[in-house]
Amino acid sequence: MSALGQVGDLLQLVPVQRAGAGLVLAALGLPVIGVVIVGLDIMPVRFAMMHVALLGIAVGQLVGLDPVLCALVACALAGAGVAPLARTADGLSGAMGLLMSLAIAAALLMLALSGVNANGAFALLWGSILSVRPADLVVLGALAVAVPALFVRRRRDLALLLHDRELALCSGVAVQRLTVLLLVLVAVAVAGALRLTGALLVDALTLLPALAARRLGRSLVSITLWAVGIGVVVNVVGFLLALAWDLPPGPVLVLAAGAVALAAHLIPERRTSPWRTSASSSAPPSPSPH
Repeated sequence: MSALGQVGDLLQLVPVQRAGAGLVLAALGLPVIGVVIVGLDIMPVRFAMMHVALLGIAVGQLVGLDPVLCALVACALAGAGVAPLARTADGLSGAMGLLMSLAIAAALLMLALSGVNANGAFALLWGSILSVRPADLVVLGALAVAVPALFVRRRRDLALLLHDRELALCSGVAVQRLTVLLLVLVAVAVAGALRLTGALLVDALTLLPALAARRLGRSLVSITLWAVGIGVVVNVVGFLLALAWDLPPGPVLVLAAGAVALAAHLIPERRTSPWRTSASSSAPPSPSPH
């Protein structure tokens, strides 16, 4: 059977259809989250939320609740909890490091004391794309709507915050409230991608499209559109290649997204003003001291 025929047959299966739908939904929201991660310079957030997700999974297995739902709740609470410490980029990075250490220690201790099989908990860190459930699609669909909607409604405030926190404060942006909301969305996005690529490979859906888009876009709007476009293409093409060649989708998606990001950074940078400059120029002038 040809590779094309094999892909056609596989696409008739409901688990494969759900996986494909999940990847498309993820591409509409998670690359925007990647733009936020890169803009706020909070790369450690992915690792911290991976450990928090493991803690949520351990709690779910211990008490008999859905592990992914518990991971979502744990990540959302953790994202909101570290926000008061995020008064500077260094402060946020330090908070994420502390959160990561405490979460993994608590998760391992809970798994050891409860006697729960740890294999099921750690398996979700690597993902199982063909086990995507309707509930997972609901979460990804909600992110696909909520994240772009937030961007459209608050794009000026987001541009100022991603450019400079102090400038955003002087411009009247509710920085603390917006930071809490962004961190909660970042945390939930990481947990929502558990079954697609696993927490360890979530960069394929979030960070890598954003890194490529920053090289191609000249404004926050164009960067976001590039990130979503790259995410859709990489997810669809990578998934189809994985089906055609009978390969695990997660690593294929990461390699495809990484190849696009690398290719984008090989393009000579155009001599135009970066989006951060346009963001600062759109801010109202600071009041002069009397």
